[in-house]
Amino acid sequence: MRSVAIVLFPHVQSLDVAGPLDVFAEANRFVAEGDGYTITTIGAAPYPIIASNGMPLGARHELDDAPKAFDILLIPGGPLLPESPEMPHITAWLHDVTPLAGRYGSICTGAFILGHAGLLDDKQAATHWSHAHQLAELFPKAQVEPDRIYVRDGKLMTSAGVTAGIDMALSLVAEDHGPAIALAVAKRLLVVAQRQGGQSQFSPYLNTSADDDSPVAKIQRYVLEHISEPFSVERLAEVVAMSPRSFARVFARDAKVTPAEFVQRARIDAARRLLEGSEKAIKAVAYECGFGSAARMRLIFTQRLGVTPTQYRDSFRKDS
Repeated sequence: MRSVAIVLFPHVQSLDVAGPLDVFAEANRFVAEGDGYTITTIGAAPYPIIASNGMPLGARHELDDAPKAFDILLIPGGPLLPESPEMPHITAWLHDVTPLAGRYGSICTGAFILGHAGLLDDKQAATHWSHAHQLAELFPKAQVEPDRIYVRDGKLMTSAGVTAGIDMALSLVAEDHGPAIALAVAKRLLVVAQRQGGQSQFSPYLNTSADDDSPVAKIQRYVLEHISEPFSVERLAEVVAMSPRSFARVFARDAKVTPAEFVQRARIDAARRLLEGSEKAIKAVAYECGFGSAARMRLIFTQRLGVTPTQYRDSFRKDS
């Protein structure tokens, strides 16, 4: 049996707890006896632990008396975590147990707990799209992927918001028992099919400017309206009547990304929409979105989303 543990704390998001744990519990229905998962809940506070929705939760162990070694260790999220200070008792416990864990990670904003513990340093990580920039600013050594359902980096695994924890848990079941078992669990939970790690969080990948007349907003509109064309800093600076140097500085300050990064994100976003909603050939999608070639689009998709354009499209097909 593989051991799965999840840590509970005040104001935890209950769905971050129940969703992944139900995946492992349902997997036990489809594997041989003794080859499934044992599930342990560990409380970072006395009973009852009140979740963010007011639900009281109980834990089988407290941090001080919990086992030290687990095959899978998960830290769920909570709506207060992005603004909360470090919880030293959880940090100290994580320093003791993560070296012994087979795999460990977080769901949603649980990444902030891992970040405070230094466990995201020099690692790829994901969290809810609305907190990705905040996570990257707070933990600059982390390589935050702003639009990934889940990310695996060695023993570390992190997922996006709430239901993405189910996708990550399904990927672990597939790793342990094969894709057929993971699919059976997904159907049992009416998830239909596991989303791939590189799939979009179905969220705004491009941050729009609050001021429609700002240089950033004008450039965002211009790029989206001419997405198939090549762009340079000089060309974009001309659109807003600024010098290239001033434009690059102002854009990076207000958009929180460089012009080149914005353009690449815009191309990815446009390509995803076409891959999700049309049957256009991959080559045509690449041309219309300004990648220049299918090979170039494949390279960027693989680097940024962890899947090829074909794999991305296939994840949206009804029979997937």
